[in-house]
Amino acid sequence: MTDAEDRKPRSDEARSGYRQPGGVAAPADGESSTTSEFALPQGLAVPRSGASESETTSEFALPEGLDVSHPGAEPEGSAFSTPAAYSPQHAPSAVTPPAGTPAVNLAKDVPWQDRMRTMLRMPVTERPAPETPQRHDDDTGPAVPRVLDLTLRIGELLLAGGEGAEDVEAAMFAVCRSYGLDRCEPTVTFTLLSVSHQPSLVEDPVTASRTVRRRGTDYTRLAAVFRLVDDLSDPDTHISLEEAYRRLAEIRRNRHPYPTWVLTSASGLLAGAASLLVGGDAIVFVAALLGAMLGDRLAWLCAGRGLPEFYQFAVAAMPPAAIGIALTLTHVEVKASAVITGGLFALLPGRALVAGVQDGLTGFYITASARLLEVLYFFVSIVAGVLLVLYFGVQLGAKLNPDAALGTGDQPVVQIIASMLLSLAFAVLLQQERSTVLAVTLNGGVAWCVYGAMHYAGDISPVASTAAAAGLVGLFGQLMSRYRFASALPYTTAAIGPLLPGSATYFGLLAIAQSEVDRGLVSLTKAVALAMAIAIGVNLGSEISRLFLKVPGSASAEGRRAAKRTRGF
Repeated sequence: MTDAEDRKPRSDEARSGYRQPGGVAAPADGESSTTSEFALPQGLAVPRSGASESETTSEFALPEGLDVSHPGAEPEGSAFSTPAAYSPQHAPSAVTPPAGTPAVNLAKDVPWQDRMRTMLRMPVTERPAPETPQRHDDDTGPAVPRVLDLTLRIGELLLAGGEGAEDVEAAMFAVCRSYGLDRCEPTVTFTLLSVSHQPSLVEDPVTASRTVRRRGTDYTRLAAVFRLVDDLSDPDTHISLEEAYRRLAEIRRNRHPYPTWVLTSASGLLAGAASLLVGGDAIVFVAALLGAMLGDRLAWLCAGRGLPEFYQFAVAAMPPAAIGIALTLTHVEVKASAVITGGLFALLPGRALVAGVQDGLTGFYITASARLLEVLYFFVSIVAGVLLVLYFGVQLGAKLNPDAALGTGDQPVVQIIASMLLSLAFAVLLQQERSTVLAVTLNGGVAWCVYGAMHYAGDISPVASTAAAAGLVGLFGQLMSRYRFASALPYTTAAIGPLLPGSATYFGLLAIAQSEVDRGLVSLTKAVALAMAIAIGVNLGSEISRLFLKVPGSASAEGRRAAKRTRGF
């Protein structure tokens, strides 16, 4: 160093807290001036085996003389790739339970919905190894993020189409297992989908999510998605990830099977058939048809202007009520109440109600609460639209009788035909495949026959009669869809149309408009009871079909034990 550098004062960092105390000799030249409290005392000699051995040792070091071969260092792994020792074809269970792993029948003759639902209801540690996964070009399988993305996109289409939360989770679980991702946990809420995959017990899980922002009713698209999941779950049908993406893109691009004018005509036919169902004649049929078609066009106009669905339902409910009021004011000898009731049948959200109650009965309480809240908003909007028209009609002098009897059952043949027409129109509005329209039409006719036989002939309460008829709808719908590996919604939703509480809703609103609030609330409560009876009956019929038909698992109750829910503690 130069003389100038020697004269510079030393910085604080250069001063060590371990300076030599007074009276201690400084280290020799060339030795570091800083020492450690862990340094060997001066004069203590420690034998060394060799100069090449490290001075620091560890208790985990290998004993001397033990020769262990070190293969090439494995590159650092990623949470987005499967472990090197992981085989999708022979994936071991994460943990073996004390009682052993239960034998689960995964034969392909059992619908994949039942197989996946059974495994979803099992604890993760008791789920069996995945079935033979889809064939891939390499042994490592596809990238985990792409499989999770495909799973979320399929779940999004199902949830947006009105499928129940448990069936959406079963479909997502089936897609993951078909590509060898066995330790997956799908989660479905009303607007959010997520799926988590843990590659192994020593790696971090990979989680992906997707938000459902738009909902649409298209059961043709729903059936196509179910066929895709069925093909992915079939070990004899090998679909690569790229092919699955291509088919999913085709499903999303497909146009609706029915044009707009057909949907508008179906809305009018539904209202006209409902007016015949409650005792109307030909004039009432035409009036209800025109009112519903006008309301449908006004709702489309509001949708094009970006108004929320709440206002769309309110606007769509006004024309049938206005036509009924007009017929009363002009003293036309028709049942104006049947016209208004027919218009209500075309608007009541039966699909959302059934899905909401089904989610609640299967344990998805958050999703069920959101769906039922949506139904409540739709119902309030319909009430607001009809009540506004009825209030002005009563002020203008329209004589509407809240005690009028509708649908007395004295024309059973006409009512059976009307119920089948109503189910047919409802199926078209739901954008169902043409191959399912006939089946759901017959199912709707059977539902009304059961209801009429119990209520009109047997003098049984309408709530019990509705529940029994809805139970048969759910049972037959599950049987029709079971061995086609399809969703049961296209076979059940339209068939419950004749059972919707249109007349009870109308009479409750009319009583409120005439300042008879107590009577109106009683009638609206009856409408809510009928709606709940429909939803519970449909779900109960579906569960009965799964209870007595072939299910995965042994002949004992082990196959259904995971369906147990909380017992209150």
